[in-house]
Amino acid sequence: MTTLPPILMTRPKLIDLARQKLPCSSRLIPSAQLIKEKEDIDHYVEVNFKGLSKEEVAAYRNSYKKNICVDMLREGYHESFTELFALMEQWETLRVATTQSIFWTQKPLEDQLDKLDYLYHHLTRAEATERKGHFEEVYNNLYALACFFDNAEDKWVRNHFYERCFQIAQLIKIDGGRKEAEAHAHMGLLYEEDGQLLEAAEHYEAFHQLTQGRIWKDETERFLNMWACESLLRTYRLLSDKMLENKEYKQAIKILIKASEIAKEANNKKMEGEALYYLGLAHLAAEEQNTAMTVLKAYSKISTDLQDDLSLGRAYEAIAKVLQSQRQMTEAIQYLKKIVNITKSNFQNIDVVKASTMLGDIYNEKGRYNKASEYFQQAFDTTVELMNLSLIDETKVHYGIAKAHQMMLTMNNYIESADLTSLNHLLTWKERRSDGDLEQVVSPDNQK
Repeated sequence: MTTLPPILMTRPKLIDLARQKLPCSSRLIPSAQLIKEKEDIDHYVEVNFKGLSKEEVAAYRNSYKKNICVDMLREGYHESFTELFALMEQWETLRVATTQSIFWTQKPLEDQLDKLDYLYHHLTRAEATERKGHFEEVYNNLYALACFFDNAEDKWVRNHFYERCFQIAQLIKIDGGRKEAEAHAHMGLLYEEDGQLLEAAEHYEAFHQLTQGRIWKDETERFLNMWACESLLRTYRLLSDKMLENKEYKQAIKILIKASEIAKEANNKKMEGEALYYLGLAHLAAEEQNTAMTVLKAYSKISTDLQDDLSLGRAYEAIAKVLQSQRQMTEAIQYLKKIVNITKSNFQNIDVVKASTMLGDIYNEKGRYNKASEYFQQAFDTTVELMNLSLIDETKVHYGIAKAHQMMLTMNNYIESADLTSLNHLLTWKERRSDGDLEQVVSPDNQK
């Protein structure tokens, strides 16, 4: 992307004069008061500013917005005037549409003098250079405006200039397509933010194609092709998420395979691993367990090679889910225990909770309630440390159920013993309801 140096903006005399006074009030003023104010202004000007031209008098009398527009027309920048006027009208339309909203606190565009100055400066420069056929300069001025308005409240203005940049970029033939590539990137972002993912993907694909084999870099020294790959993979993943929600498994897998190929071409192992992870999950959702296992093991190998413990933990978690779906519980437990060890050493407490809960579920399903209770307690204690209320409630329920199962097993063993000592233990527990009153009399299998 192009980095533009700060520009010292010069203003015509009319605008400089107008800037010395505040903009006109936006409130409604009675006609009689307006006439009186006009007469007072005329008298004041006549007494204090003899020799001023009509234009100079107008600069004091008119609003800053009007002076900007008049100056544009007087200097022959009719297209700049039309564009500025259209932006002001669009702002007014947005204001009217959101009048009832308590979140609409933005000042009118005509009252933001610095923004008007910036618009005047770059719009007129863009128009002047366009007349000479210097389209790269036109692009630079429009892009400067897009960057200036790149904030939450002015995003619609930024998007307007992104679209203008895209139109002009098609006319630039001297840079090998760099400006066109950047314009596609900005249009992709515009559509992505608006949730139009298919349109965003089209622009990112064009961005990727134009930057292939190029060594172009942006101002942060990032290769444009890498930027294109990252943008494409992000959009493909969002698209695949929607497809999986709609159970369009084949389409999701198809687009994620495409993402994996792009990541591989980028020669970035981290990116390639991420693409394989989401592809593996898509195969799992489609109940293609064998393919999912192959893909996820490739992801775990990349994570191991990169010595990326967090990614390795994610790989093991996904592999454990595949093994669970295949009813291979012993192997799933082994992977989940690895996750707990990895996440504990990296202080990833949320992942400890997830892995411990999964282990508790497996042991609970196998009837090994002591082990289930142990891992659910570990998950619960970790959420208490995190002070995560929603997770505390969830893990507390899991832990409570496992403890109930554990106590049920002990009580059954006491009842089956049918001796006086066991009966006394049960009666004592009934009076106090304390875990300590129930000694753990369990089978050898449940001690493992």
